[in-house]
Amino acid sequence: MQATVTKLPATVLALALGAAFTSLPAAAQPADKEKCYGVALKGKNDCAAGPGTTCAGTSKADHQGNAWSYVAKGSCEKTASKTSPTGFGKLESFKEKKA
Repeated sequence: MQATVTKLPATVLALALGAAFTSLPAAAQPADKEKCYGVALKGKNDCAAGPGTTCAGTSKADHQGNAWSYVAKGSCEKTASKTSPTGFGKLESFKEKKA
């Protein structure tokens, strides 16, 4: 007896996997933390490192404006950021200032 093998196009497989992952609950943000953009060092971000990166640990530069790290709630805008227009971390992503 011979088994029948069905070949699925790569796009069908990608869509199925994507649907599976989007139905998973997102990790909850710790209550005593906030996302702070522009304070993570290269490769040390918690997530959201912009185009060309996937997530945690993928930031390409120190103080990248679209990469964040968790910091103690209320401390983000007091944390130094060399690329931020204000010189401090921000609660939303930003375009880095020129050095």
